[in-house]
Amino acid sequence: MILITGASSGLGAALAKLYGKESPICISGRNSDRLQLVATDVGQPCQTQVTDLSDADAVAALFNSLTTTPSLIIHCAGSGYFGPIETQSPEAIKDLLNNNVTSAIFLLREAVRRYKDQSVTMVMVMSTAALVPKAEESTYCAAKWAVKALIESVRLELKSSPMKLIAVYPGGMVTDFWPTSGKEANTNSFMSADEAAGMLKQALQSTEHGYISDLTIARG
Repeated sequence: MILITGASSGLGAALAKLYGKESPICISGRNSDRLQLVATDVGQPCQTQVTDLSDADAVAALFNSLTTTPSLIIHCAGSGYFGPIETQSPEAIKDLLNNNVTSAIFLLREAVRRYKDQSVTMVMVMSTAALVPKAEESTYCAAKWAVKALIESVRLELKSSPMKLIAVYPGGMVTDFWPTSGKEANTNSFMSADEAAGMLKQALQSTEHGYISDLTIARG
């Protein structure tokens, strides 16, 4: 079983289509109609679960719905919000933090609580905005840096655990992210979600004695 969050569009949807060909998957997101469309595209039996990851009870319900322990969890859910700091809306900032930070904390907390003694791999997809500051992306960078700190701190707690925690930092992709972010971006040189998904899936292959713990997917 593979669990993919943020699977109603973008990278999450592209990963669902790749992994759904090989394994039973559960996909989650906030939009039921779009999740069903992705499930149809997968072409194989696919569990869908509408979930608000910023609600701890909803996160617990998501894990309770799984028919077996997932071998892989890929957290792709998130949102963007940009602009000069003085022009940003307090309510939009709260939504940004809920969608990116609170959701990551609650999902990781629940996964560790359940699976820290099992060979479960958890992949946390962020952004290159977690690595370098960017003008007019202050709150978005702050959110992604917070998730990076979360991952690196929880890794220390899992030092003697068989559970693996992988950090992924993708660069710009052509997805629905940009139209809803409030920022106009020239996406001509950006990766497609399918390209990024293929590279990520390949990088997640591990051996008995090694795995990639941190991955930057650069556009070029």
